Amino acid sequence: MAALLGSLLAGTPPATLGLHDGVLAPCPDRPNCVSSRATDARHAIAPLAYQGPADAAWRRLVAAIAATPGARVVRDDGRYLHAEFASATLGFVDDVELVLDAPARVIHVRSAARLGRYDFGVNRARIEALRSSLNTTEPQ
Repeated sequence: MAALLGSLLAGTPPATLGLHDGVLAPCPDRPNCVSSRATDARHAIAPLAYQGPADAAWRRLVAAIAATPGARVVRDDGRYLHAEFASATLGFVDDVELVLDAPARVIHVRSAARLGRYDFGVNRARIEALRSSLNTTEPQ
C-alpha cells in the first residue's frame, strides 16, 4: 500500500522535459515552478553564473545534486541535466533541469513540481541552494 501511495505522489515525468529548440520548456501557469528563462516575477530566477572552466562548474553542480537526500540524476550529457528530487515525508517529486550556456558563462535552470499547485517556495530555495553550492565548492 505504501509503495502504491508513493508512486501516486511521485506523479509521472512531464512530456515537456528536455530541450526544445535548445531551450527548456516554459513554466506552467502554476506557482510551483521557477525558470531562468521566465520573464514574469512569479516564475523568474537568475541563471547560475560560474567562474572557471565550464566542465568544473558542471561537475560541482552534479556533485551537489548527488549529495542531496532524495535527489537522483536521471540524465546528464554534460550540457543538459535532468534530476528528480523526492520530498522526504511524502515522496512528492520535483523535476530540475540544467542547461549549460558556456559562451554566456551561465547554467540555465528550471525546477518544477509534478503535482499540486503550490510548492511553498521549495523549487526556488532548491535553485538558490545549488547556486550557493556552485559558488562555494572547490573545483574537482
